[in-house]
Order: sequence, then C-alpha cells, then structure tokens
Amino acid sequence: MSDPVRRVELTERAAALLRTLIEQHGPVMFHQSGGCCDGSSPMCYPRGEFRVGAADVLLGQLEGDTPFWMSADQYEYWRHTRLTVDVVPGRGSGFSLEAPEGVRFLIRSRLLTDEELAVLAATPPRTGADPSP
Repeated sequence: MSDPVRRVELTERAAALLRTLIEQHGPVMFHQSGGCCDGSSPMCYPRGEFRVGAADVLLGQLEGDTPFWMSADQYEYWRHTRLTVDVVPGRGSGFSLEAPEGVRFLIRSRLLTDEELAVLAATPPRTGADPSP
C-alpha cells in the first residue's frame, strides 16, 4: 500500500467548496456529532468557534489544514470505515457554513480493508483530551 491510509477524504467538489469557505471565513474545521440538527452530516465551522470535547476523535486533516473531528460515540459506529465528505444540493437544518450556498456536506463511506485497519491500529487517532501536536 503506497498511499498513507486515511480515515477521511474529500471529493473534488467538496474540496472546491472548502477552499471557497476558507477564503470567506478563514480557517475552518469539521465536526460530526451524531446528535440533532443534521447530526449525521458533517458540520463546517470557523475554527475556534466550536469547542472540541475531550472524547472527540480527530479523524484527519483535510485540505487547507482543516481538521475533521467526530464525537466518540459516532466514531464507535464509523471506526471501520473510510469517510468521504461530499456535497449535494439542498440546505441542511444545521448551522454549517455551507448552508447559505444552497448545498450541504454529507458523508459517504466504505469499509476499510483488513490491511488498512491494521495500519490504522498502529496509530490510533488523537482525541480532544490529547495535547495539540
């Protein structure tokens, strides 16, 4: 396996929207909570305007050094998958930055292979309780 194993990635359309949002709002972050307000959808916030909890899990850094966090309970459901952030037409009911654009982020997923799981098991993800690198 030549490419590093990633837990989360962007489609090209999501990457283009993320670049636009960063231009408009400065650094941003994603968080997926699994709660109300489109909880199954990733929410994009200006970085620093959403407080990450000690149990939240950092799945990875996306384009523009954008962190993608997930609540611990959601991570337990999704830990065996590779997530792809995509964009679809329509407004979600949350407070995510893309809402005024008439689109919303959503997650597509696929199961990780046994090989990918083994690689990821060797480097567990950071949580909100861990000190920043």
